[in-house]
Amino acid sequence: MATSDLTDYIAGLPKAELHVHHVGSAGPEAVARLAARHPDSPVPTDPALLADYFRFTDFAHFIEVYVSVVDLIRDATDIHDLTYDVGVDLARQNVRYAEVTLTPYTSVIRGIAPEAYCEAVEAARVEVERDTGTVLRWCFDIPGELGIPAAEGTLDIALNQRPDGLISFGLGGPEIGVPREQFAPHFAAARAAGLHSAPHAGETTGPQTIRDAIEHLGAQRIGHGIAAAADPQLMEYLVEHDIALEVCPTSNVCTGAAPSLDAHPLPTLVAAGVPISINSDDPPMFSTTLLHEYAVAADLLGLDRAGITDLARAAVRQSFLDAPGRAALLAEIDAYAL
Repeated sequence: MATSDLTDYIAGLPKAELHVHHVGSAGPEAVARLAARHPDSPVPTDPALLADYFRFTDFAHFIEVYVSVVDLIRDATDIHDLTYDVGVDLARQNVRYAEVTLTPYTSVIRGIAPEAYCEAVEAARVEVERDTGTVLRWCFDIPGELGIPAAEGTLDIALNQRPDGLISFGLGGPEIGVPREQFAPHFAAARAAGLHSAPHAGETTGPQTIRDAIEHLGAQRIGHGIAAAADPQLMEYLVEHDIALEVCPTSNVCTGAAPSLDAHPLPTLVAAGVPISINSDDPPMFSTTLLHEYAVAADLLGLDRAGITDLARAAVRQSFLDAPGRAALLAEIDAYAL
């Protein structure tokens, strides 16, 4: 693992995070508070017990637990408070810009009005930037396991509410039994409205899911995408077309998508020149942080300070932040690296 010197360097390094989930970023104290507020939930009300609760046997178990935490979010106040806490925690790690994946449909079907949901996350976004300087942007993603109704509902919220922070459209949840192509019309409509395409693919299935996400969903970035490492031609395609993968090493091990950190395909992807960013996914659920993920990547790739700095620059360049914002954040990274 990274030396204490590198750990300190990572902590101070200005960073961008491109793959972090809204509900999955709720810390133990926040989750426990919500569980105490809603005692009919199976989620523990003691933060100390959440580590065991978040010990996953496989990806299906992870989804089950994740949904149980989603069930704790029942009104706009819950959403606002969680969003603000997530933003402040990112700021503490010197994340200067984050694209946070939100799944509004799962809250709307639980009775929260789309207008109230969007107003809550927007208020929190503005407050986080005011209080910390950290800029948050949103990716609205389809919970794929809920099928076409979820896709239609998510698209409707995205296009009719269109909060100021919304920049991209995604697809999450299980990949097995959820073909990417069924969502092609929804992604086409989102792209036509100016949203970027950033679906999950190739996390728990093979390279073909990534190909489907590119062909049918117009993917500009791929969430996870680690299965590409098994397909040299696909890796060449990703390099040629500059389609970046949002890699989350610890998450992949915790959900069984990768057998171990030592066996993680990150080095294979990097050796092939595939553009990647390092991300934390659902950090408290996986007992990690973005700082830790950078340290993991440094260890897997044998990086020094310069290599770690290049990781941070890559995330900014792969982001959907506007050109002036990218230039300013890259300048901040360069100044830190001097």
